[in-house]
Amino acid sequence: MTYMTLAAAILAEVLGTTAMKYSEGFSRLVPSLLTAAGYLVAFVLLAQTLKSMSVGTAYAIWSGAGTAAIALIGMVFIGESVTAAKILGLLLVICGVVVLNLGGAH
Repeated sequence: MTYMTLAAAILAEVLGTTAMKYSEGFSRLVPSLLTAAGYLVAFVLLAQTLKSMSVGTAYAIWSGAGTAAIALIGMVFIGESVTAAKILGLLLVICGVVVLNLGGAH
């Protein structure tokens, strides 16, 4: 259940960040409200996750997975450039999250 709550927190953060892209500097109402709602939900769910998971592991997974997902969304759907350095960076973030999870999730 802890990982499901954390996954939902990641999803909410990714949705909030994606909405932020379309808020045009918070000048568009609906994407701005979606950004705020996404981050509110993300923080509430992350706080729930921290009741049963160490803060270092939970935050590493939350921020790392969110970072990787947003970078992929940017490259696949928003037309941001795809470079070898970006791919390497994403792989390193994912590897780091996996290593932290294996070493400290319990």
